[in-house]
Amino acid sequence: MTRARTVHRCAECGAEAPRWSGRCPTCSAWNALVEELREPPLVPVPAPGTGLGGGLGAGARPGPQPVSCVERVAGRSRPTGLDELDRVLAGGLVPGSVTLVAGEPGIGKSTLVVQMLGALARSGARCLLVSAEESSQQVRLRAERLGALEPDLWLFPAGSLPAIVGAVGELEPDVVVVDSIQTIAEPALGSAPGTVAQVRECARQLAAMAKDRGLTTVLVGHVNKEGAIAGPRVLEHLVDTVLTFEGERHHALRMLRAVKHRFGPTGDLGLFEMTEAGLVGVPDPSGLFLGDRRGAVPGSVVVPAMEGHRPLLVELQALVAPNKVNAARRSAQGLDTGRLDLLVAVLQRRVGLRFGGDDVYASVVGGVRVVEPAADLALGLALASALSGVAVPATVVACGEVGLSGEVRQVPRLDARLAEASRLGFREALVPASAPPRPGTIQVLRVASLAQAVDDLGMRP
Repeated sequence: MTRARTVHRCAECGAEAPRWSGRCPTCSAWNALVEELREPPLVPVPAPGTGLGGGLGAGARPGPQPVSCVERVAGRSRPTGLDELDRVLAGGLVPGSVTLVAGEPGIGKSTLVVQMLGALARSGARCLLVSAEESSQQVRLRAERLGALEPDLWLFPAGSLPAIVGAVGELEPDVVVVDSIQTIAEPALGSAPGTVAQVRECARQLAAMAKDRGLTTVLVGHVNKEGAIAGPRVLEHLVDTVLTFEGERHHALRMLRAVKHRFGPTGDLGLFEMTEAGLVGVPDPSGLFLGDRRGAVPGSVVVPAMEGHRPLLVELQALVAPNKVNAARRSAQGLDTGRLDLLVAVLQRRVGLRFGGDDVYASVVGGVRVVEPAADLALGLALASALSGVAVPATVVACGEVGLSGEVRQVPRLDARLAEASRLGFREALVPASAPPRPGTIQVLRVASLAQAVDDLGMRP
């Protein structure tokens, strides 16, 4: 019988070390080594010819075969009933897949999975929700509020992995959700739930069970204070799909992104609005972001941004205020502070505008974050407009990357950006001079530099 021994494992990269040290010898992360008790393998190694899964409900698997002989039906996705979630998942959940949904506490992860399970149960799927954090009464109240009280939605409040495996074997569901993976424990390990060893082993066994049974599995996970997914990095490698659920606590908007997806692209963005009745999909986010826009106001410019494959029209606002006491302040909300500093420097050096000791503030309206360089031209014009007091016409959008010499460079997916602007009634678009010709209803105004754009709009103080 193999005896257990104590090892230290890095919570960031999963590397093993024989003794504790302040820095991981593999990834150089500080204070990341956690002591764990190494136990003998919990799942027996399968005999030759029985497949690679073994263990939890594993059946015999076929040997090597041509990829063209694999049945396509095994990878057919099941729609979840939530359009924005299906958009991110490229159609829905795939049988036998393991999906990790991560986000900050209180952002709405449990609300999302309960709504999803309710919709799946209404469509005829047998669903099991494993609640290891909340009581049955709490889950019942949430399901009642969300309209998810369905006969095929089953609840199992447990935090023991063997009990969960037994419940899955007894119920034989089509979809199982574990909320959350950090609160599940394998008693044989002897360590507390949430440790590196527990999260890794529980996720491994759940993933093996999903593959062996063809069971669609969704794991809910937490994020740490840096915004990264809590637990060992191997957790992200074990699953097929990693979804991040984001949003500002003071805004109703929630954004769902696929960081990893083995069954489709990772470029799409799902948008939800948090309401009293739960999460509601936002089919027209641009209209939502621009719904309260005042029009032609100094410091306001609309940029057609891209979130994955989805064009979004958002408003950038800038404010320049005199400061005669302290050092000049640069503040950016929803924008990269480094890009703000860069554009202020380009405006001063290449365009000839003088900010002096003024405070400069810039933000994206609506709680969304825009970090792509394509917003440079719009941000530069917003800053020039705020400094000069000359408003950019309300029917104009701007899109382009600005270099250190003040030139305006091309951006990807310009056609999709301008098509969205035209749909919302914008009539002119400031674009790079090198952009390819584009027929359409929106008038294209080409500029070679940020200085030319400022002069064309008459923003010289």
